[in-house]
Amino acid sequence: MQRRDFLKLSVGTAAAAFAARANAQGAVKEIRVGYQKNGVLVITRQQAALEKHFAPLGIEVKWVEFSSGPPMMEAMNVGSVDYGAVGDSPPVFAQAAGAAIVYAAGQPITNGQGILVPKDSPIRSITELKGKRVGFTKGSSAHNIVVQTLEKAGLTYADITPVYLTPPDAGPAFANGSIDAWAIWDPYFAIGETRQSGRILINAREVTKSNSFYIANRDFAKNHGAILQQIVDVTTATAKWAEQHRDEVAKSLAAVTGIPLDIQTIAANRSAFVVGPVTDDIVVTQQGVADRFHKLGLIPKPIAIRDIVWRNPAA
Repeated sequence: MQRRDFLKLSVGTAAAAFAARANAQGAVKEIRVGYQKNGVLVITRQQAALEKHFAPLGIEVKWVEFSSGPPMMEAMNVGSVDYGAVGDSPPVFAQAAGAAIVYAAGQPITNGQGILVPKDSPIRSITELKGKRVGFTKGSSAHNIVVQTLEKAGLTYADITPVYLTPPDAGPAFANGSIDAWAIWDPYFAIGETRQSGRILINAREVTKSNSFYIANRDFAKNHGAILQQIVDVTTATAKWAEQHRDEVAKSLAAVTGIPLDIQTIAANRSAFVVGPVTDDIVVTQQGVADRFHKLGLIPKPIAIRDIVWRNPAA
């Protein structure tokens, strides 16, 4: 990551920092939740589960959509977002940049992400990615999948030409042949398969064990731990419901995101809806992600994941 990218995360603006401190010191009037076009938080929003829970307390809920995890981490760092869901890599890059975040909860990823190539591409194996243009979002979970996929095949990061694209930009680039392969997650993964003539080169589960996370602003977690625990509890309850109602989940995802039902049905049927604490096993797996990025020089310093795992003091 370029130095300017780290500065955006680590410095922010004085005004934003002041506002964040002011909010932390007072009573919570609004909870700002960051979400993407997938996962439990989309369902939580569609069901108004947080709104129903916090309305009796006089707390409003504001939803903020992001195309990927890195910009959400930037917003969370400066106090514009209190809580949100991301893949494994964004919090690693953010922590390395000194961002004010903590891990509040974790969730295993069992499917729904990987690397696509065009259906008629001559690429049939991971080793054939050598010398190719591979598109993905820098600092995202897809970034980690690319790194670990190359490692599994005995290739290095220098063996490919990384093309850093957000999901909305990567889709058209994949469709028009500007990139040879696309590392991505659902629902974009399903879009690539069904709408852009993609073929799955490899599923992420074949390469590595991965997790997604529910991240909170550090000051929010420190000053409003009881509120944060309630947010996690509502998220967890929604996830349990989702595990048993996948057809309704697909409809919820489609309704909130505007992505067609057939695509969200694919995503819903292969997703894991399990939210729980950040266990020692999850910490070890996430530490491996961080160590790998540091070894490659993609983050500037080693970090300890355990240092920013939130534990509810009242638990």
